[in-house]
This record gives sequence, C-alpha cells and structure tokens, in this order.
Amino acid sequence: MLIRSRREFLKDTVRSVTALGAAGAMARFIEMNALAATGSGYQALVCVFLLGGNDGHNTVIPIATAQQNYSQYQQYRGGLALPQASLLPIANGGETYGLHPSLVELQALYNQGKAAVLANVGMLVQPITRAQYLGNNSAIVPASLFSHSDQSNQWQTAIPNGIAGSGWGGRITDLLQGQNAGAIFPPITTTGSCGLFCTGVQTFPATVPPPYSGSTAVTGIATLNGLSNSPARAGGMQQLLTFDNGLQLVQAANGVMTRGNSYANTLTSLLTSSTLKTVFPANNPLAGQLQTVANVMSVRNQLGLTRQIFFCLLDGFDTHGQQLETQQPLLQQLSQALLAFYQATQELGVDQNVTTFTASEFGRTLTPSGTDGSDHAWGNHHFILGGGVKGGQFYGSFPLLAPGASDDANTRGVLIPTTAVDQYGATLAQWFGVAPASLPAIFPNIGNFSATNLGFLG
Repeated sequence: MLIRSRREFLKDTVRSVTALGAAGAMARFIEMNALAATGSGYQALVCVFLLGGNDGHNTVIPIATAQQNYSQYQQYRGGLALPQASLLPIANGGETYGLHPSLVELQALYNQGKAAVLANVGMLVQPITRAQYLGNNSAIVPASLFSHSDQSNQWQTAIPNGIAGSGWGGRITDLLQGQNAGAIFPPITTTGSCGLFCTGVQTFPATVPPPYSGSTAVTGIATLNGLSNSPARAGGMQQLLTFDNGLQLVQAANGVMTRGNSYANTLTSLLTSSTLKTVFPANNPLAGQLQTVANVMSVRNQLGLTRQIFFCLLDGFDTHGQQLETQQPLLQQLSQALLAFYQATQELGVDQNVTTFTASEFGRTLTPSGTDGSDHAWGNHHFILGGGVKGGQFYGSFPLLAPGASDDANTRGVLIPTTAVDQYGATLAQWFGVAPASLPAIFPNIGNFSATNLGFLG
C-alpha cells in the first residue's frame, strides 16, 4: 500500500490552515461531528472519475424525444455523429435515447433498473441562464471554466471559487467518523491518484494500488522509496520514524507514515484470504481498480468499517482528435468494469448498499473541432448504478442540442449545467447517512439550489 509522503502531508496541512484558519477549522469540524448521523448498516460510495472530460454527447444520444430527435444530433455533430443503427436504445418514460455502442453492459443494467442517467450536471455557483452567462456576470460563474486542472479540482472539492484544502468525499468521511468508531483502516480508499476528493480535514485516505490477485502483498514500508523487502532495512526505517527530532510537523508526518505501514500490514494479511470469485475483465485498468475495491469491501467487517468511500480513475478522455477511435475502447472498459463490479457486490451481498457513480471535470462541445475531435465544454451526463438506485430512468433536465439555443453558453453546444455537482453529491451524501442540516458543511453552496435530493436513490 502506498502512503502519503511528508511533502503531501505538509502541503495539505498548509492548505487546510489557509482555507479555514486553524481555529475556524477546529470549530467547524467539532460542530460537524456533533451533527453526525448515528445509523447502522454497511454503505459504500464508489466514484469513477473519467479524466480528460468525457464526451457526453456521444455517450447518451436523443433518438426520439419530446423536444428533439436523432437528425438534430446528427446535423450538429458532423463527423462525430454515431450511426443511429449502432446506438443501444434505452427508454426514459415515452422517450427513446441511445447509448454509445460500447456501453452494452450499462444498457443491460439500465434496463434492469440498476442504473440511471443524470443529465447535464456540472460545476455551478448557483443556477445560471444563458443570458446571465453572456452578460459576463463573473460572480455566479465557477472560476477557470474549461481548464482541466481547475475543473477537476472544483468537481472534487465542491468549491467553485477560492482555495480548498479538502474534498467533499473527505468531508463526508470527517462528518461520519462516529460510524466507523474502532476501525483499523481508513474509511476512504483510492486506487491511485485521487486529488482532493479523498482528503478531509481530520481524515486521510489509504492508497491501495491494483491489481490485487489475492496472492500479491500490498506494499508496506519495507519497499518504500526503492527499499527491498528486507527486515533489516524495514527495521532501520522504523527507527527513523520513531526518532524524536523535536520538530512537530516532521513528527506528525512520521506518524502518518507509521500508520500507513500498519494499515498496509493489516490489509495484506486480510486480503490474502479473500475468496471473491467474480471474474473481472483482463487488460482493463478500471476493472483492476474495481476488483481491488471489491476485495477491500470483502474484508470490511474485519477492518471494522460500516461506511467506505472509494475513488477510481480512468484516464484518456481529452479527445481533441481521433475521438471516435479513442472513446470507443474507453467506454467499453467502463461498461465491462462496472458490470463486473456490480456482480461482485452481488456476490458479497452488498449490492443494495453500494452506489457507484461517474464524474468528469467537464463535457465537450457539441460541434466538432475539425472533423474528428471536440473541445472542452461544461455540462455532462453521468451514470449512477447499484441495487439501491431507482434506475431505468433519467434525472435532471436533458438539454436541447442546438448551437446558440437556451442551453448553450456560446454557439458551439457548450452545455450550461441544469443540475449542480453540489446537488449530485448531496443526494449521494444523504443516502450515505449525512443529515440534511449538515449538507452546507460539505457543500457550501448547496443553499443556492432548490433541490438537495434528486431522488435517484431509495
């Protein structure tokens, strides 16, 4: 298991103090802990982040709906339009949409009522119209729209303007610490690079890299920084970590590293006896990550965890060129991995208790850049799946696909989101056990939106 470096620890410490002030941070989280829910039973949230900005226009396509049809999509997509015959039809009430032809498994889950579509969601400060956006009202527009790094950061922190030192996944974990009292492993786990989503003020994530086959030990302290798995070297490293040099921040970082080693040893011991039988697709990076997530879930009782959050990452969606050739295998990996993971949750008997959701820093333009790519945009469509999802239907408002129309921020089909990330996250958080009164501590702008629960979870 990888653990946080001293540099990362110090950086996040400075961020936290800068964003909140030391006294303010302590007061805020004492209050948050007092509001923590006291429910029981296991629940898990699994975020699958599609890095680069997945093209939602070719992920969910209108075929025959009340306001538009396939021919309008085809007209404005130009060389990026997918043939209608290749689309996988799904129904939303009396309307017909099509999924990308690579999403065979997601189509089946949707038709079984185990997956739903959330339409046109994105980062917002408050609801905004096309006229307001074109009026250059910067006070109600997220900072640095269309920037990969800024929008990834905002999606993960739910802070559209300003500096954040924690993410909304981490803040949920802070708030619900009481539900994991006595746990011997962190309640939030990433399978790789997570950014701020996983970082709380009081809690930090564990990193468990895939793949885990059941026989390969999770890396602990003995192999950090190129050290071989030598007892002598491990002992020497342990002596360095326990040496009191009088510097509080260094000692704190040493404590983080020591705990990381303890977590690694604990998890390695438990995972070697994992009996998960679900077969995950080979040569699929996301499937490897989700297999690891399922294995960690399989030992949740031994770890003392009743609430867990996981973060997985699938990269490669920045399709300025060769979009059709690039998106096809990526969405296939997504679809196949999600089905295998759902089947694993069924095997573990927790399919009703695990909700998986997709995220991406932004969508892409309706009109192509050239003939075979698209540019950075704003709103996007996402999937939510699990046994507790009210699936087989759409949530939010599906946009009108027409350049310069009411849902376009300019003349290229840059969707103005009609659902906020705050609302998306707040719906997940409440299902997870967060009381409605506690939502502003996690999503500071949630009060700007009329609906705090979108209804896609029972």
